[in-house]
Amino acid sequence: MKVVILCGGQGTRLKEETEYKPKPMVEIGGRPILWHIMRTYAHYGFNKFVLCLGYRGEFIKNYFYNYEIRNNDFTLTLGNGNIRVHNQHTETGWEITFAETGALNMTGSRVKQVERYCDEDIFLLTYGDGLCNVNIDELVKFHRSHGKTGTVTGVLPPSRFGELLIEGSQVKSFNEKPQVHDGGLINGGYFVFNKSFFKYLDAGPDCILERTPLENLASDNELCVYDHRGFWQCMDTFRDFEYLNSLWREEKAEWKVW
Repeated sequence: MKVVILCGGQGTRLKEETEYKPKPMVEIGGRPILWHIMRTYAHYGFNKFVLCLGYRGEFIKNYFYNYEIRNNDFTLTLGNGNIRVHNQHTETGWEITFAETGALNMTGSRVKQVERYCDEDIFLLTYGDGLCNVNIDELVKFHRSHGKTGTVTGVLPPSRFGELLIEGSQVKSFNEKPQVHDGGLINGGYFVFNKSFFKYLDAGPDCILERTPLENLASDNELCVYDHRGFWQCMDTFRDFEYLNSLWREEKAEWKVW
């Protein structure tokens, strides 16, 4: 089944990194966050991707088009342009469809436009800016078990503020991004849908996935939630960008399941 990834947003709250490149190309540990997301899916055997491109989508195309020579030794024969790649990397076998879905189109419109590439009964969908250690096999198994049209992964949001564990006036521990355990679950992406979900969408530029389509799906009792209490973190701000990079540097990147 195909993995659809929304890659078209402008990332306006991360202007330090997205002024000249799309948000999914912002790097965590020297690799685009998009690569990390794809690597997670590929770990579970899902390596057929459909990327919904928009803002500066050419950066994403160029990155993967030149992926082999970026990541391997190679021999180039001048005159005929023949290239012989010498190494093998772990991303062998990834099949990537690059779909231009409009510079300013909303999320629902982007998904609707790639319907023709989703030829299986079930497809996976997520955002190009969120990292998670959800077990994709278990997520798909759960989706198949309930027989509804859609599954959304529900996550506990991380707090915007550090959590202090204190004894008297002494700080015993400091947690930079604790999860908010007293609140409800939020949409963490990592969706699974039956192909029939496309009838809830339209290709008009103002169709927002998280509004009418998902609202109607829920009203029809066709949307279930997969409760994930593990790691989840989106990259909305420069602070999030720095936090995710610090986790990678310190070898605490819980999303690295491969």
